[in-house]
Amino acid sequence: MTNHNLYLRLVGDRFEKASDQPFLITPGRRPLLFSELDRMTGLIAARLQSLDVDPGDRVMVQVAKSPESVLVYLACLRVGAIYVPLNTAYTPAEVSYFIADAKPQLFICQPRERESLFTLPQACDVPHTRTLGSEGDGDLLVGIESLAPEVSVVEREADDLAAILYTSGTTGRSKGTMLSHHNLASNAEVLHGYWHWQDRYDVLLHALPVFHVHGLFVALHCALLGQSSVHFLAQFNPDQIIDSLPDCTVMMGVPTFYTRLLSDSRLTDQLCSKMRLFISGSAPLLAETHREFEQRTGFQILERYGMTEAGMITSNPYHGDRLAGTVGFALPGVSVRIVDNNGDEMPRGETGVLELKGPNVFKGYWQKPEKTAAEFRQGGWFISGDNAIMDQTGRISIVGRAKDLIISGGYNIYPKEIEAEIDTIPGVAESAVVGVPHQDFGEAVAAIVVKDGSRQLDEQEIIEPLQGRLARFKQPKLVFFVDELPRNTMGKVQKAQLRDTYKESFSSK
Repeated sequence: MTNHNLYLRLVGDRFEKASDQPFLITPGRRPLLFSELDRMTGLIAARLQSLDVDPGDRVMVQVAKSPESVLVYLACLRVGAIYVPLNTAYTPAEVSYFIADAKPQLFICQPRERESLFTLPQACDVPHTRTLGSEGDGDLLVGIESLAPEVSVVEREADDLAAILYTSGTTGRSKGTMLSHHNLASNAEVLHGYWHWQDRYDVLLHALPVFHVHGLFVALHCALLGQSSVHFLAQFNPDQIIDSLPDCTVMMGVPTFYTRLLSDSRLTDQLCSKMRLFISGSAPLLAETHREFEQRTGFQILERYGMTEAGMITSNPYHGDRLAGTVGFALPGVSVRIVDNNGDEMPRGETGVLELKGPNVFKGYWQKPEKTAAEFRQGGWFISGDNAIMDQTGRISIVGRAKDLIISGGYNIYPKEIEAEIDTIPGVAESAVVGVPHQDFGEAVAAIVVKDGSRQLDEQEIIEPLQGRLARFKQPKLVFFVDELPRNTMGKVQKAQLRDTYKESFSSK
């Protein structure tokens, strides 16, 4: 049988005898070399096996971005475990749901979070909990050099799961998106070719988190396939970005990165003289940002479109027009169509819901077969939930989100989850949460609240109770109080009207 383990495609034994080329270059730390990958992942794989992590077991990880966190991911692939990364901003209340749902064999958290999180795995009978810090500290790797490295790579079928990534839903309940070894390998190989990756030459500037598709899969998989060094920054820091740009050739970011760079006078065409490609995704890029960036640097940002359930779906071309406000064409091997609510294909130029199919499309939602079935049409078409237009050439423009998704700073936020928390606050009769335009984050969360008259409420009395319940990026940046929410004749809250009412809220800030 052919071993379809993604580790073999990304690492294999290609780097065993490599020259000492850096893979991850982290400020203040010794670079992690390509020649170290096989041995280090082998040692961590041995540690995972000592904790009884078997093929198909889940390893849930909520840790800071570090070279060691990347090695843990690769080691999970190597032993056939299913990697389950969590946003580091999730609160214990949110983490408890993920643990109960995924039932991991091993839960890895940051050393400083162990005390607050330790009881959660215990309550769910998780066999092992370990810690991993931003400097590689914590007990997961203690004494690892004394272990005999695991030299084998566990055999995996193409459809065996490599990862589960949690994404929120309109009901407020997060869903585990099941991604197979073939889903991830096929998408990486397509992007490596489509973006004309220059093997052993490109140097990637990486300031994204590594708990979602963009930073973990799109960026790092391309770098591994291209044997590219990576300037691996803990987060977006303008000074570090400016310092790194002269040594890099490719940058992947969210629109917030580019708006913040444009506010820095040091961003010039000379600073970017070695660069060949700037990529933006995870949120819509404003046309004015696209134009201003080209004026300042000489580069047209390449915008693409993807989602947790399918990785990358479309991209503006490497050669050819990169049109502001569009996300380009379907990637090779991916089929897309625009349909109405009945699933009938729409004429070119008309707005409908984007659907897709291809080898990149996920295997379903973890332990939610009914939800999985509801998201697919006959013929294997996945319903994205995004409203889009396809022009006569096949170019796609995303014009709205059918499921009221808010994307703020590259993070997906679903209003229902926030509304459910606000509605529990004493004095609140009901609430509606919408995204409103924000120059820095793309969209910001705004809450519109109706009081029940039992007590006085102000903005802080809405925001403060959410701080221990919701991740910071989900918390409203503005709260408005109204006498009643606008509704249609069926009683449904008219969120489009609310978005229009409050669309200028940040324009004067």
